[in-house]
Amino acid sequence: MSFSTHAQQAGLQVAVTDLLLRRPASAILVYAESLERRSLDSAVSNAQGKAIFGNLAPGRYRVFSKAGRLYAESEATDVLLRAGQFNSVTLALPLQRESTLDEVVVNDRRLARLNTQNAEVSSIVSRRELQSLPIEGRDITRSLFRLPNLTLATQGYAEAPNVAINGLNGIYTNYLIDGMDNNERFLGNMKFNVPVGFAEGITVYTNNYSVEFGNTSNGLVNVTTRSGTNEFTGEVFYLTRPGRIVDSPSRYATADLSGNAVKDGFRRHQVGVGLGGPIRRDKTFFYVNVEQTFDRKDNRLVVPALDINEIVTGNNYFSYVSGKIDQLWSGRFKSSLRVNVGHFDIDRQGGGLEGGILFPSAASTQRNRTYLIAMKNAYLIGGQVTGETNYQRSRFRWNYRDPVNPTNPSVTVRNPSGVPIATIGQSGAIFDDIEDTDQFQQKFSLRTNNHTLKAGIEFTSSTFSLLGGANPYGTYDVQLTQAQLDALKSRNIGSALDVNDIPRDVQIRTYDVELRPTTFGARQNVLNLYIEDLWSVTNRLNLTFGLRYDYDNLSKGGGTKGDLNNLAPRIAFNLQLSDRSVIRGGYGIFYDKIKYSVYSDNLQFSSTGADFKKQLAELQRLGVLVPGADLNRITFPGNLNARSSTPVTYLNGPSSQSLQGRRDLQFSNNIRIMNPNGFQNPYSHQVSLGYQYKPSANTLFSVDLVHSATNNLFYIYNLNAPSPYPFANDIDVKVRTVAQADLTRPIPIRQDRRGAYAVVNGSDTLRGIARNVFMTKTDGIARYYAANFVLQKLKGNDRYAYRLVYSLSSIKSNTTGINTRAQDSNNYQAEFVYDDNDRRHVISGVFFYHPFRNLVIAPTVLLQSGQPVTRIADAKVFGTTDLNGDSESFSLPADIYPGETRNSDRLPWAKTIDVSVKFTPRIFDKSRLELSADVFNVLNTQNITGFPVVRSASNQFQVGPRGSGITVRAAAPPRQFQFGARYFF
Repeated sequence: MSFSTHAQQAGLQVAVTDLLLRRPASAILVYAESLERRSLDSAVSNAQGKAIFGNLAPGRYRVFSKAGRLYAESEATDVLLRAGQFNSVTLALPLQRESTLDEVVVNDRRLARLNTQNAEVSSIVSRRELQSLPIEGRDITRSLFRLPNLTLATQGYAEAPNVAINGLNGIYTNYLIDGMDNNERFLGNMKFNVPVGFAEGITVYTNNYSVEFGNTSNGLVNVTTRSGTNEFTGEVFYLTRPGRIVDSPSRYATADLSGNAVKDGFRRHQVGVGLGGPIRRDKTFFYVNVEQTFDRKDNRLVVPALDINEIVTGNNYFSYVSGKIDQLWSGRFKSSLRVNVGHFDIDRQGGGLEGGILFPSAASTQRNRTYLIAMKNAYLIGGQVTGETNYQRSRFRWNYRDPVNPTNPSVTVRNPSGVPIATIGQSGAIFDDIEDTDQFQQKFSLRTNNHTLKAGIEFTSSTFSLLGGANPYGTYDVQLTQAQLDALKSRNIGSALDVNDIPRDVQIRTYDVELRPTTFGARQNVLNLYIEDLWSVTNRLNLTFGLRYDYDNLSKGGGTKGDLNNLAPRIAFNLQLSDRSVIRGGYGIFYDKIKYSVYSDNLQFSSTGADFKKQLAELQRLGVLVPGADLNRITFPGNLNARSSTPVTYLNGPSSQSLQGRRDLQFSNNIRIMNPNGFQNPYSHQVSLGYQYKPSANTLFSVDLVHSATNNLFYIYNLNAPSPYPFANDIDVKVRTVAQADLTRPIPIRQDRRGAYAVVNGSDTLRGIARNVFMTKTDGIARYYAANFVLQKLKGNDRYAYRLVYSLSSIKSNTTGINTRAQDSNNYQAEFVYDDNDRRHVISGVFFYHPFRNLVIAPTVLLQSGQPVTRIADAKVFGTTDLNGDSESFSLPADIYPGETRNSDRLPWAKTIDVSVKFTPRIFDKSRLELSADVFNVLNTQNITGFPVVRSASNQFQVGPRGSGITVRAAAPPRQFQFGARYFF
């Protein structure tokens, strides 16, 4: 992004040249006329021949100069300006005495343009491209993985971002709408997924962008929204994925738009309408978009012991409502008001993809609610200063599990052999997070003869309220006798089975209840300051100098002092070697914010029990925990699921209130504390060097070499870890039991008939303690290297266009997410290996062929080398998967196979071809009907790598050593079809 434009408005630099002498033309009055709003702006070219417009409304423009004493008139027609972008165009002036021209230079949207401004590494997906590409469900994120430095990501959870930038986990990406925050700040996903109908385009900044942008150590995605014009425009559409009647079958689950697994019974229908135009011509404009998605999905409830085999149907509902009003108060003052509302309901209706035992009585629905309202104002102060004052208010509610029966207990029912046959009653764990965020931005830009200065301040404040934990109405684990099972089966209740159908005299194996069914939270304040100068040294050389400062109050953690030294300098150069080539490069530091989930997890899973504090005091005495740490600041009365120590009868278990006395005595496998030293904000050093060459008016070739060294990433450190127990090879492996490992911990864990305990101070027996005492540290690292080659041809007057991308990249890291834990005793040095999202080679091809005027055929190709694989222990060989006895398998389902390291193997290549066909005949004078067919994975290739999948279900861990083969656990979707009709005008 250029230095003279901000996120809402567009900037334009006009390079005014003498057509004959090929040199800059100064003191030329240049006009920019909006073709949509009939506004007219002007600027004078400086000594370098540059006329700069820093505050234009997005849209199409005619750029021209009038005839003068020396030069004849000249113009560039239909120049498309995008919000948040600094656009450039050349205006070549013919001499008055010339009667004919050997060359006519006309720049419009069909012409490829060099970046002659800065060193940012970025990509743009235009509205036209979004409407032409094969994109599933009009989800704009499905277009991003075809860009350089972006790949489809392995996800930590179903709803996680499906695209990785620079190989890092998608939660480290900053998502924006019109330059303003669009992150749910708990984990880092998008709050509002802007649908295709409200998107004017997408800009992805991956490296070395302006200091105006930050709050990420990685890249950012900025969606520019549509605005109305002086002409009424609109669309009505219907889109469907019929499902199994046309799709190819597959034995593997695929995912819906939310990332949740679905099978063959899945169907989707989408409808929507958009309308924009003038409220008052040349002054006030509006655009409104409403889209609705309906998913229907089938699970199977299969319980042979009860003679049940039924289909359980669920539905997903995704509703998007967006509106925008633009007001041109004058040529010097412009405002916009944007509103986005999103409602998502995702059923967990019971059953399972292949047959499950979750009954509808224990079903739940994930309910997400998003509300954004943004007011933006751009204005001119004098003739050289532009300003922008913006404010956004947002609310996001993430109710991950809204139960059908909220006041029921949760019940696991077992057969006489102890095998679970039913889960009934209530869905169990609670996660209901509400986030309210206010964001303020103030920006100024000053243009002088050779300098464009930019400065700004941004303040974002969020409050969080989380209701979390286990079921406060109790959780029963019961076992039926054969007679009870036979009697229950004879009643033929089927899928309606609920808690009151279980006999009251059933055997109770265990009873637990949540001790703290209440909400808690905190306020996160993030302050950003920046200043930057774009210095036009000559008409061909630009230098950029910027400095940014970031502060996040959550960096205090369990201490008293936050991370105050986050100064981020950025420098860049852009040298135009000729009219057809540019070389550019830069270096910068980029700071991230603290993920609120890091802070929240250290509250939710903590304890203020007396025994636990004594355990912490002993860790201080041993030097494992900071001796001066304030135990009251690093602990919190978090969620705790207590187990009754006395016999209970079915549905008569003690309440949460009556078991509060168990809090100080309840042994836990894991308890967390806040880091007494606070958190260091993640940050990266980014270096890039790029070259662009324009062989023809419509063709652009570029190569970018980038390196990103990221530090202070999050991981989990165990203060009471057992001693290291590495395995050099798989010969004569001696498995260490949990009991043996427990005795090697700094505070040994022992067992007696009452359960686990520890002894401190020689005689003080502690029972309300934790086997593992976890603390988040910010010592993780990642190292990314890439060479990206892009050849792009725009359509121009031809019948075809294309973009070819080849990325050669590598990323290594020692942490894949905020909850990464080392496989053996905090040995994170051994964890520094190829990252889960590492690719060596990615080849992407996007083609647009127009055989005749109203038809476009868009085949796409994506070739990816395989992702890394971790080889894990085989219980059949070793008798257990917990070889070192640390009782931890959070990061992987088992310990790493002896002799192997994390991600030491590779999956095979993935090869995918998608095709979109759109036929758009004219209906009336200015209206068309678009008929579309999208085919995904045309060749029906079974790809077992390179597709979005939750890590626990991926093929990226395999049992046994290298060479023992690949067991396919998941695969990319088979051949699937999507059909649509869209009427637009």
